[in-house]
Amino acid sequence: MPEHRIISKFQLSGLCFFLQILTIILFATFVQYDPESSSSLCSQQLNCSWRTQDLDFQHPRFRDVHLQALLGFGLLVAFLGRYRLDSVTTSILVVAFAIQWAVLIQGFLYSFLNGKIYVGAQSMVRADFCTAAVLISTGAVLGRVNPVQMLLLTLLGVTLFSFNEYILLSLMGVRDSGGSLTIHIFGAYFGLAISWTLHQPHVDKRKKQQDAEHQPDFFAVVGTIYLWIFWPSFTSATMVSGSVEPWALLNTYFSLAASALATFVLLPVLHEENTPQMVQIQDAALSSMAMMGMAGEMLVTPFGALTAGFLAGLIPPLGFRFLTPIRCSKLKIQDTCGVHNVHGLPGILGALLGVLLTALTTADAYGGRLELVFPLVAQGSRTASDQALYQLYALLLTLLLAALGGCLTG
Repeated sequence: MPEHRIISKFQLSGLCFFLQILTIILFATFVQYDPESSSSLCSQQLNCSWRTQDLDFQHPRFRDVHLQALLGFGLLVAFLGRYRLDSVTTSILVVAFAIQWAVLIQGFLYSFLNGKIYVGAQSMVRADFCTAAVLISTGAVLGRVNPVQMLLLTLLGVTLFSFNEYILLSLMGVRDSGGSLTIHIFGAYFGLAISWTLHQPHVDKRKKQQDAEHQPDFFAVVGTIYLWIFWPSFTSATMVSGSVEPWALLNTYFSLAASALATFVLLPVLHEENTPQMVQIQDAALSSMAMMGMAGEMLVTPFGALTAGFLAGLIPPLGFRFLTPIRCSKLKIQDTCGVHNVHGLPGILGALLGVLLTALTTADAYGGRLELVFPLVAQGSRTASDQALYQLYALLLTLLLAALGGCLTG
């Protein structure tokens, strides 16, 4: 065995050992289960909304989110013929560490009370959201970084994601229940910035064709089916049960259906084959989810959800046909799994759709649900126009943090 491979193997073993021991020590010091049956701790706090939300949380919803993160996103990269099972192994490595690290970082930000982090089902859902963003980032650099570097990417990615999410949701009061901003946009452009800093002309030219070879197989089929089954639960997982949850579920389903039809409409025009491959349907499903991540809980209306989903389904085939060659040749950004076309652009359009819907918000249209969707507007702290500006500022801030953080990580 070559000496450099032996060193690399021991580097991975040593880093995994160090990170696991570190998290065990931090968990032992700070983390404990949320005492749901006791109200003594909560009574001492000014804001116990995080605890109330966790009490209303149902474990099946956590199961759906976890399955979506691991299977929907984890199998997203398995269709690439050059990587196959190695990509799944890498996804499991990322998920295993990201969940632990996210519980810690987000715990310090959201639920650090009296020197302890109190974890429950809501903590794990928030950690799975973070893991999904990191898995999107890895799709941009798959095959160009080794497992050791992937762990370091996860370490910094989780940390930056958590701070970005905290700034947007807690400090700015931005609404992004399905993660157009925090998951899709941040994950995509964080990974693309890393890829840009890792540009190696001779290596990229040699691997470009191999990376682009899609081989439809069992993994693409399973990943696509899981996206269709569990994504509506993913987009509504952070909502209190029985509130605006039906809006998010229905809007997501409508957009999924329309995006699939958009793929069947456009791909035969752009390519020689008459029937789209499964991986192309998977791209359409993901793009519609990125599009509806912010707007899902808003008053999109069924007509609006179908329209947004159809537009989202057009982005991946058009992007792969026209934008990808320009990005590779002019910007020198290699994107192994096409996260820019599948997550980045649809996420930006979804955020802009959310800004528009926020600006059009009225108390008459939302009724009693206004306080659940836009609590600051319902309380009179902001106007609908002010809230829309905050949503727009959040988009710009996310792009900036993702780009700078990705360059630093790269």
